[in-house]
Amino acid sequence: FYRLGSDIKSARKALGFSRRELAEAVGIDPRYLANIENSGSLPSLPVFWELVRLCRLPVESYFYPETQGSSNSQRLRIRQK
Repeated sequence: FYRLGSDIKSARKALGFSRRELAEAVGIDPRYLANIENSGSLPSLPVFWELVRLCRLPVESYFYPETQGSSNSQRLRIRQK
């Protein structure tokens, strides 16, 4: 989870969300989102789920980081879809 905050921040900017807009969509205070993005605070599981869903981040990369480097044929097909 060490990259979660920076991943969320990058995805939020790429999707064109302001910090306030994303925080409102998730139902949290913008300061809480700032702490997650900048200070490495870990969100609760429901907040985590909403953030990765709205930011379109691959949730498995945070629970199974060892799979990030492996790209078998089935994973490639799924990513392409």
